[in-house]
Amino acid sequence: MIRPSGTIGSVSIELTPIIDMVFLLLVFFLVATTFHQTEREMQIALPEASSAGPISTVLREIIINVDDQGQIFVSGSRIDAGDLGVLISRAVADNSQQKVTVRGDRRTAYANIALVLDLCKANGIQTPFLDTVPVGGGS
Repeated sequence: MIRPSGTIGSVSIELTPIIDMVFLLLVFFLVATTFHQTEREMQIALPEASSAGPISTVLREIIINVDDQGQIFVSGSRIDAGDLGVLISRAVADNSQQKVTVRGDRRTAYANIALVLDLCKANGIQTPFLDTVPVGGGS
């Protein structure tokens, strides 16, 4: 079809698919951020480190929190050292590449962190990750 010169045709952009995609992305990010929320809700004041980085998001990563009183928490529940050793050894038996992150409060005695690290090594975790925050980024 040939248009007469000087006439401008109307161009319309369909917004419905764009709006659908925005809502799907919004739902995805809302759901994705709540998976690790349980571990982040604990009031652990992490020490600062100049080379701190984000926690790796490896599937089935065990996150061990040690509060300022030296109490150990996994998945929001308090656990004693013996049960932690059993939990780690079972996880390593299921997955030889099991990842563990230790989040120790900066006010706790280093002996509390050393106990958790020792349990990790004794039960098959060769390189546990110590979580810190960047200098000036206090949490």
